[in-house]
Formats: sequence, C-alpha cells, structure tokens
Amino acid sequence: MSSKPDPSIVRTDGPWTHRDVSANGIRLHVAEAGDGPLVLFLHGFGEFWWAWHHQLPALAEAGFRAVAVDLRGYGDSDKPPRGYDAWTLAGDVGGLIKALGARRAHLVGHAWGGMLAWTVAALHPRLVASVTAVGAAHPLALKSAVKRSAWHVQRSQARAVGHLFRFQVPMAPEKWLVRDSAASVEALFHSWSGPGWRSSPDFAVSAGRFRQAMLVPGVAHSALEYYRWAFRAQFRGEGRRFTDAVDKRVAAPLLQLHGAVDTCIVPETALESVHWAGPHSEPRVWNGIGHFPHLEDPDRVTKSIVDFIG
Repeated sequence: MSSKPDPSIVRTDGPWTHRDVSANGIRLHVAEAGDGPLVLFLHGFGEFWWAWHHQLPALAEAGFRAVAVDLRGYGDSDKPPRGYDAWTLAGDVGGLIKALGARRAHLVGHAWGGMLAWTVAALHPRLVASVTAVGAAHPLALKSAVKRSAWHVQRSQARAVGHLFRFQVPMAPEKWLVRDSAASVEALFHSWSGPGWRSSPDFAVSAGRFRQAMLVPGVAHSALEYYRWAFRAQFRGEGRRFTDAVDKRVAAPLLQLHGAVDTCIVPETALESVHWAGPHSEPRVWNGIGHFPHLEDPDRVTKSIVDFIG
C-alpha cells in the first residue's frame, strides 16, 4: 500500500457514476446509480462510499436513485479543519439532498452515518422520507447507555466504545490509525464483525480498501474529529442544545437493522433507540451478524431496505 494515496483512489469503477457536488460550503464526492426516489447512503467510521457497493446497483435496479457519499473528511470529499460537529454534518446531508435536486430522501446510515441520519430527521424533518439505521443507535440512546454502563464490565456499551475515550488525546490516535498501512482499521473491523464475515475472503478485500482509504491525507484526523466533538460537546453549551434539539420522536418511518453479535454498538443500546422512533418503526436483530450488516449479509440488507421504502 502507498503511504499517502491520492484521494482519487476511492473512485472505484463499477455500475455507478462518480461526481462532485457542492453542499453546505464544501465539495462532497458521491457515487450514484439509477433513477427514481432518492436513497442517500451515509457510511460509518473508517469507511467511505464503497461500504455501500452492494446496495447501489441493487437499489438502482429496484427503481431508486441510489447515492453513496464520502462524508466530510473522508474519501475524495473535502477535508476542512473544522465542521465535524453534528450540527454541521447534518447541514452537509441536508444541503446534499437539495444539491442533488431532490425535495427529500430516504436516508440509510451505518454507525456514525446512522446516528447522522437520526440527527437529520430531527433537525431537518422536511427533507427526510424515511430512516434506515444499520448497526447504529440514536445519539441519545448511545449517550445514555455509555453513562449508565460506565462501571459495568460485562457487555457494557461504555466498554464497547472505549476507543471513543482513547481518541480524545491529540496526535497519538492519528499515528495509531495509519501505522503499518492502517492495520488498526482492519483490527477494529475484525473485532466488531461477526465470525462468518471476518473469516471470509470478502473481509480481507473490504479491509484492504478501508485501510487504503484511511491513508488518504487528512482522513485519519477528520475521522477522529467526529469522536472528539461528540465527547467534548457533553461539557459545552452546544452539546446541551444538541441534546434538546434531537430529544424528540422523528416524524419519518424508521427501520433498524442490527447484528446480534455487534460488539461496537451492542444490540441493547440499539433497541433503546425506539424511544425516539417515529411511526411504523421496525427493529430487526439478526443472529450471527456483527457491526457491519450491509457488508456481512448484503442481500438481506438490500431486500430489507427495498421492502421498507418501497
């Protein structure tokens, strides 16, 4: 692997089109396929748009306009020095929906992308037709679970997201993320995924792509800034304002897809998110699946999304 690959390395060829879109004052790279109602895919930590490479052509074939974005700081999108707070990230998504020429979108998000989808549905409800949260919890469900389980060792959410606390110190986490060609990314994904996927050839292929994308200059720092804002905001006024803003049931229908052996966002935390769920909400927890249902069982995830939004 190159130590500093060019950002364009993420523009993988396939049955999709790559382009840049200006939204919320920055440039966002997207991959898109198909025509029809907009389905916008939001990736999680350590990923990039390619995390949805199974779903893009399948949703296009099902009659939707499927768009997967490199979120702020990732892949071939802009990596500004600031703007990694939930308010700005939600503005990125809202601006992207408008820039794509749509009145609203079905949001599908994994992990951080799932929490962002929840946030956009709360802050910009008119732009959201539905939310599908994959391996994700509502931001306040995660916050509550971490606080409540901080002193419990067994299967606690605080222990599961211990990396959140380790990522708060400056510089050292960035060096750790890119050391040995970003081997830590593969190690994290291995520990969070289900046994079937992590022992398959597909895991090695996916891990290699995510490792290479992490080595793009600026990505490691940007990825960590998501965690740093989430932690530090708990002690600031903006964090309290954010809590008040998202502490309500969303109006959009919600589908939750979660792995029973997810060791990053434990299933109990995900299920507690129903407190903020809107109408027609449906949680599904699948045996043998870890933190990456969209990669571990892509056909099942695709069918669930199509059935839900269709």
